Amino acid sequence: MQRHDYLIIGGGMVAANAVNGIREHDRHGSIAILGAEPDGPVTRPALSKKLWTDPDFTYDKIWMQPEQDDHTTLYTDTRVQSIDRDEKTVMTVSGEVYGYGKLLLATGGTPVTLDALPAGERVLYFRTVRDYDRLRELSSGQRHIVVVGGSYIGTEIAAALVQNDTRVTLVSPEEVLGSRMFPLSLASRFHQTYLDQGVTLQGGRRVDTGRVHGDRVTLSLDDGSTLEADAVVFGLGVTPNVELAENAGLEVDDGVVVNERLQTADEHIFAAGDIARYPDRILGRQRIEHVDHANQSGVTVGHIMAGSGETYDHTPYFYSTVFDMAYKAVGTLDSSLETIEAWASPQQQGVVYYLKGGKVKGVLQLNMDPDKLDEARQVLAAPSEQSEETLKGRIEIA
Repeated sequence: MQRHDYLIIGGGMVAANAVNGIREHDRHGSIAILGAEPDGPVTRPALSKKLWTDPDFTYDKIWMQPEQDDHTTLYTDTRVQSIDRDEKTVMTVSGEVYGYGKLLLATGGTPVTLDALPAGERVLYFRTVRDYDRLRELSSGQRHIVVVGGSYIGTEIAAALVQNDTRVTLVSPEEVLGSRMFPLSLASRFHQTYLDQGVTLQGGRRVDTGRVHGDRVTLSLDDGSTLEADAVVFGLGVTPNVELAENAGLEVDDGVVVNERLQTADEHIFAAGDIARYPDRILGRQRIEHVDHANQSGVTVGHIMAGSGETYDHTPYFYSTVFDMAYKAVGTLDSSLETIEAWASPQQQGVVYYLKGGKVKGVLQLNMDPDKLDEARQVLAAPSEQSEETLKGRIEIA
């Protein structure tokens, strides 16, 4: 059995940041990362964004390099099966046992899949570097790819593909693309942008089933119609990987429940990133699946595990960039809430506030300076009731 001062389960962005955070306080403690994927940590957002649209962002730039030293070891293709909290050990599916002083759960999420259409060479549930590599092989040359899902991954992949010589059909449950997040005026522009760029939109539709036959995929939609393509890419969201924590007797509630120090009820076990359900100082208890949270919670939990007395006080933002629309947001984007819009020009640059009972629940900024995010957090933290009069002009747009 190997024993480490710090053991990290999960080999993604949180792990890389946690190593760097630990090393800011402890230069020599032994660290091991147990990653289930065949590759080390990568900047996962680039797989659906910059690698497709930024010629200066080359493939070699996706790899994250946690601080390298003689006391840090990365294990890939290593899946953990169980945690023994009494012995402070974990066991992998192949039978190896690793002991720990402090344990970080950074297991991320697993893509939601359809039982009727399992993953394969032409059916991708997009998440990993291998998915990106395979999609590159299948795309371009005016091949036809169907993208299923109208949220972040689906819309980003559809935009990426159509800008790389690929015919794209995007299937989403919304009649107007983006209408679950954006007020109708902005959603209509979002929808029209995809049409203008050559994406075929199948709104108000879901995939019932499908089959692969040779080098083709046929999908059956819920209205009885069918689509045939060279491949299909699903972006249906992810499910947090909480089984290890649950089986170890830790509290789970749509994520692993932690305190303001990202610590579970077991003082030796922490959780960060996608799986952590933590008490946000502005938004209340949250589970967030975005890159800013992975970066910030990873560094902070590394500090804390190595002895820092700090708490996780960051309220993360999330973002997406498709075509000429780059938006960043903090809080909840739900078009069923009351929305107040402020634009500097016809929806080229502006702010959307989302309110419930006079309280701002989310702030979206379109094509604006990222330095304005702290102003969005201040609006969210304001205790007083807000209205169109108090919000318009609150965040300077131009």
